[in-house]
Parts: sequence; structure tokens; C-alpha cells
Amino acid sequence: MKKFSSLILLIYAIVVPALAQMSIEDILVEIEKNNKTLQANAQNTEAQKLAFKSNNPLYNPNVSYDFMYGFPLSAGNQTDFLVNQAFDFPTSYGKRKQLSEGRVSQSDFQFNAGRQEILFEAQSTCIEMVYRNKLKSRLEERKAFTESLLANFEKRLNTGEGNILDVNKARLQLIEINKDYMLNLSQVNQLTQKLTGLNGGLEISFNSTSYPQIDSIANFEELFIEIQAKDPTLKFIEMDIASAQKQLELSKALALPKLEAGYRSQAILGQRFNGFHMGTTIPLWENKYKVRQSQAELSTSGLKVIQYQNDKYATSRQLFEKYGKLSVTLNEYKTVLSALDSKDYLDKALAVGHISTIEYFLESNYYYMAYNNYLQTEFEYYATIAEILKFRL
Repeated sequence: MKKFSSLILLIYAIVVPALAQMSIEDILVEIEKNNKTLQANAQNTEAQKLAFKSNNPLYNPNVSYDFMYGFPLSAGNQTDFLVNQAFDFPTSYGKRKQLSEGRVSQSDFQFNAGRQEILFEAQSTCIEMVYRNKLKSRLEERKAFTESLLANFEKRLNTGEGNILDVNKARLQLIEINKDYMLNLSQVNQLTQKLTGLNGGLEISFNSTSYPQIDSIANFEELFIEIQAKDPTLKFIEMDIASAQKQLELSKALALPKLEAGYRSQAILGQRFNGFHMGTTIPLWENKYKVRQSQAELSTSGLKVIQYQNDKYATSRQLFEKYGKLSVTLNEYKTVLSALDSKDYLDKALAVGHISTIEYFLESNYYYMAYNNYLQTEFEYYATIAEILKFRL
């Protein structure tokens, strides 16, 4: 029994930290598997495909039987029997099949676009979680040090070596730190709940302080070529043109006469006549404006593609420029903060009495404000990259 308990504890000790150290990629895999919206979209996509594939049937066959009494009685009775099958002009069936296949492909792009949006939302949430976790670590460090400092000031006050002013300054500083800590903790909890919601209600936690490894983006024009090649929303809209073209061809085919063929039998006065039935429907009214409607829809689809490409180019360009500016600012912060060890210097200066308590808190607040701005810039930098490269998800 003891050996079994030890084994359970060992497994727990190995598995729990592993779950707590999930990467952003691991989170996205879990959410893609468990997200209820994606599951519903997948089923809806399959339903759409079946609907598109069922849009190419023949008309139902028609069977009719007529029995007519003769008058006077010597005229005898008459019976008519007809089996009839109507169908569109033969070329329309090929057009329908091509249109159906295009719509099926479109539904896949539509699903991928929706999947991409959900995964991007999850990725953005994880990136903000990294920022919040790093900020939480820094605030915990400040909180612990200020609590230690306050305890030291209170001890010195009780022994008559300190003064109430230093104690009050430390208390006020601790209040501010606790406020920032609690606000940040609230944001962490909200983001965790959001991830759980995206994960289909299954609890999921993300404690990482590491941003995803992403290659730098050097050339915008090359990037936009890749966006055009992979963006599922653009592919969906582009396929609207092909579908509209096939719809136009189908409308023209449906404007041709419908045909019908069948078997007819007639019996009268003891005589029976059997033969073939042939007919046609002249399309004067039913599809009067269908061709013109399809031409207008084709023109509209072309304009939608151009508009989307223009909007996508402008948005991507703005994000790329923002990324460049954030990259410069982030590198400047890294250079300055790596060379500046003001925190340790301030702690030593306060300990030996070279600076007053108020000077210490003013200078340390300035340092922490700069460091927090660095964390904020780092978060915006990775969030911007994620938005630019959303099409790769």
C-alpha cells in the first residue's frame, strides 16, 4: 500500500508541473480539440456540403392515369396511361456539378477562417497571460521587499531608532503595490476564465512567462504575398468569383428549353395504342431575369475581392509599421535596462543612509515604471506579430 501511494505521489509530482508548463502551442491544440464553436462549425460545414451535393437531382418522374366514361354508352370507355420524366437542358447538369464542387471548397475555406479567428483569440489571450504573469512576478518581488522594509522600519520605530514618517511612507507604498497586484491578479483570473471558455468549459491554466519564438519579419511585400496565398477569408471571397461565374453559366443553361420524355398508352373501343411521349417547355417567364441577376452577382463578387485585398493590404501595412516601431523601442528598453542596475544601487544606498526613504521610493518607482513600460512594450510587440501572422494559424 505504501509503495502504491508513493507511486501515485511520484506520478502527481511529474504530471502536475508538466500540465502547469503548457506552451502556447499546447494550449491552441487543446482549444482546437475542445472548442464548442469549432465543433458546431465542423458539423455545419458537413451539412452545407451535403446540401450543395444534393442540388443536382433529376426532377421526380410523373405517372398519370385517366379513365373516361363514354356517352352514349355505345361510345365505350377510354383509358390513358402516361409515365413521364422531365429534365433540364443536358448542359445544365455539368454546370450544376461544377458549381456544387466550388461551393463545397468554399465551405472549407469558411470553416478555416472561423477556426483561425478562434485560435487567434486564444493565442492573443495567452500572449496577454504571459505579460500578466511576468508583471505578477515583478509585483510579488516588490511586494515582498516592501513588506520586509516596512517590518524593519516598524522594528526600528519600536526601538526608538526610526521615525513614523518612514513607516507611513512604506505603508503607503505597500498599499499602492497591493492595489496593482490585486488588479493584475484579477486580470489573470479573467484571462484564465476566457481560456477555459474557449476550451469548451474544460479548466485550463497557463502560467508561462515565455513568449512564443517567432522569426522577425524583414520584408513587407514578401509577407503580403504569403498572406494572399494563405489567408482563408481571401480564398473564400476569391472563390465567390468562380462560383458566380458558374452560376452565370448555369443560368444561361437553364434559360434553354426543358425537355421531357416518357411512355404513353391509350385504350378506346377495344383498341390499344402504345408509344413514346416527347415534349418541351419554352422558358418564356420562369427565368426571365436570372441571367441578368447572375451577371450582377459576378460583378459584385469581383468588387468584393478588390475591396478586401485593399483593406487587407492597408491593415497589414499599418501593423507592419507598428511592429517596426515597437521593435526599435523594445531594443532600446533592453539595452538601457540591461546596463542599468539601479534597483540594487538604491537598496544599498538606502541601507547605508546615503538617501532618504522618500528619495528611495521616488527613484525606485521611476525604475519600476520604466520596467513596467518595457513589459507593456514587449506585450504589444508580440501581440502585433501574432496579429500580422494570424493567417498562419
